[in-house]
Amino acid sequence: MRSDGKPYRDNRLHKGPVQSGSYNRQTVSRTLFALGIVCLASSAAAGCSKTETAQARGRDGAAKAVTVEEVRQDTVRRAVEVVGTLAAVDQVTVSSETEGKVSRILADLGDRVTAGQALIQLDNEKQQYFFDQQKAALARALAQYGATDPQHLPDIEKTPDVQKASADLQQAKQSYDRANELFKRTLVPRQTLDDAETALQSKRASYDASLQTAKNLRASIQASEATMKLADRQFRDTQIRAPFDGYVEKRLVNLGELVKAQMPVIAVVRVDPLKVVAEIPEKMAPWIKDGQAVELHVDAYPARAFEGKVSRISPAVNTATRAFPFEALVPNRDAVLKPGTFARVHIESGKEDQVLTLPFAALQYRYGVNRVFVVDNDKLTVRELKIGDRMDDRIEILSGVKAGERVAVTDVEKLVDGVKVSVQ
Repeated sequence: MRSDGKPYRDNRLHKGPVQSGSYNRQTVSRTLFALGIVCLASSAAAGCSKTETAQARGRDGAAKAVTVEEVRQDTVRRAVEVVGTLAAVDQVTVSSETEGKVSRILADLGDRVTAGQALIQLDNEKQQYFFDQQKAALARALAQYGATDPQHLPDIEKTPDVQKASADLQQAKQSYDRANELFKRTLVPRQTLDDAETALQSKRASYDASLQTAKNLRASIQASEATMKLADRQFRDTQIRAPFDGYVEKRLVNLGELVKAQMPVIAVVRVDPLKVVAEIPEKMAPWIKDGQAVELHVDAYPARAFEGKVSRISPAVNTATRAFPFEALVPNRDAVLKPGTFARVHIESGKEDQVLTLPFAALQYRYGVNRVFVVDNDKLTVRELKIGDRMDDRIEILSGVKAGERVAVTDVEKLVDGVKVSVQ
């Protein structure tokens, strides 16, 4: 400020009228921005200069020692990598075959069960009474028939009633024969012969009736046996059993609940073996057959490989995915694999191809491009590659190099095009 209270005029930055006692801020900002651009340009130039200098030093300096390997032609067995879903081979919801009240729950969610094991017990008092009644009816019919076992019934002619009737008939026949002989000799009157003939006819009718009675008893025994077996089945149906070895997936009834016939009560799933369901690409379908080995991995056990075999292949392609559905059985004795989880499936096919390969370590990945350094005389030449499948420590090469060419495999990330090298 001057002594008279007015601001000084700075002619170096501002030649026009001064605004409110301060510098022109817009002019100062432009000046600083220009200075910044100059500094950035200088830094970039210095950096580029250093990079170019380093590359030039690498090209013109001492040769860099590298290890090389030749691009070779190998026979490769193609493999299929797909993602599938694990599923149970057998999974069923068991229903009740009879009516009754739930009296006991013998297995619950997550329990391991064996085939035939009782899972749910229904009240069976009524079924027990009916079974005992039919058992007594069968025993009565067997006694009348003169047998003790419905599986070993004697012949009808050997039943007690038939044998008695047969003996009476034989006796009546002998009496008639005697009376007839005596009548011929006029030793007995006609009345005696007629009485003997009447007795014979009566005994023959009794014998026929005893045969029919025996046949009816035999049929009654068979009917009583069938009714008893039905009563026994109804009694046994009050115990709802597991149809196969597996685990209880869910329980659908509670203690004391009234269960009707055909009502779902419990779900059981078999987990050994499991099946993996996936699809084979259309182009690889001819090379995958039933019985081929598969290897699968799941996220729960990333370091463990599970083995299995192809069990089924669909004869028709899925038009939506252009692939063939297939199933593979996977043993699961320790039940570590669970139905419904995803699995990465590897299948070795029967297809073999001749392909170019080089070590995977020889690749340099830059800006989305795979490159390799080919040793040309004593210098490196960079090549862009189109790669295929990886096979352990080697990679399939579709284009970019030729068989027999040598590529650098050491210090690949630090190599640059045109650098001088010495091959170890």
